[in-house]
Amino acid sequence: MADSIDIVLPQDQSEGTSNTVGKWFKSVGDPVRLNDPLLEIVTDKVTVEIAATADGVLTEILKHEGESVEPGNVVGRLGPAGAATKPARTAEFIPPAAASAAAAGADAAELSPAVRRALKDKGLDASKVKGTGRGGRITLEDVEKATAGGTAGRVLTGRLVPHNAMRRSIAEHMVRSVATAPHVTAVFEADLSAVAAHRNASGKAFRFTAYFVRATVDALKAVPEVNSRWHDDGLELFDDCNIGIATALPAGGLIVPVLVKAQELDLTETARRLADLTARARDGKLEPPEVRGGTFTISNHGVSGSLLAAPIVINQPQSAILGIGKVEQRVRVNPSGGFDARPMCYVTLTLDHRVLDGFQANAFLTKWVETVEKWA
Repeated sequence: MADSIDIVLPQDQSEGTSNTVGKWFKSVGDPVRLNDPLLEIVTDKVTVEIAATADGVLTEILKHEGESVEPGNVVGRLGPAGAATKPARTAEFIPPAAASAAAAGADAAELSPAVRRALKDKGLDASKVKGTGRGGRITLEDVEKATAGGTAGRVLTGRLVPHNAMRRSIAEHMVRSVATAPHVTAVFEADLSAVAAHRNASGKAFRFTAYFVRATVDALKAVPEVNSRWHDDGLELFDDCNIGIATALPAGGLIVPVLVKAQELDLTETARRLADLTARARDGKLEPPEVRGGTFTISNHGVSGSLLAAPIVINQPQSAILGIGKVEQRVRVNPSGGFDARPMCYVTLTLDHRVLDGFQANAFLTKWVETVEKWA
């Protein structure tokens, strides 16, 4: 290998998410073998490894842990065995947290006139006040906190827990979604008596989520605009119902594996694939294609005890997301006029109001509720 080889983030690495360098497995100067894992890339959907494309030595690291990268970016370089390395590039890198701390020290003396006046009026030393403003600067609120209760220098104490790469990526994705789409939520209530009876008769072989997916397919067929993507020049309607299932991870964070072509599955196959996808999602064993191509998402937040969540942030670039609350026994009036307890849950559809109106949202939820309440 006479020339250096660029380590490049693949163009198809992600769909609608940001990418962050999670960890380098090799240091500058380390020997590398073909297909050795070099680094991991973290998105809000999945963590993947980038492998070496040849034998050699890692000569440069251009993108460090915690840095954002885009598809096509060069993140490092490989050279031939024995090639001269460039440790200076690595040594000069200053992590974002350290850079912020350095900036805070440099700017500590740059107090606004209002803050200087407040410090003087209250007889406080600026060095005794903890700044929470941009770059660590002292704000008027900081001065007020420092004098709370009449004791100069009193400040709130705590500890900073750094965000991991997945949490930062999720945050960016959520902010981008809310900024892109006007969110509106419709709320219905569903009686799951028929589903519960079928489930009990089947020896509880199926989780409720499998029934929810089948009802979602029926509702997407009834209102195809929900299964779509907004473009400035038109609405792209999808033939396949590729349904993502939001899955909480044991160590925190969220991932959305996709049940591809759910319209072609029956209840048994839906349950089997769901169990496989969610188990591998929690074990960190999903492949990138298994979190791409979703056209609609279900957030079954009720499994962790939530009754109602609204709005649930849309998984861009999709047009809507279904939320299902906790299934619990609630008293209802029966046809004879008496009262009985039934398994009930709240169901929400949060929609991109550019794409859908309330009438379509209600039609979707009406069909969804009808499917579960009349389950044969």
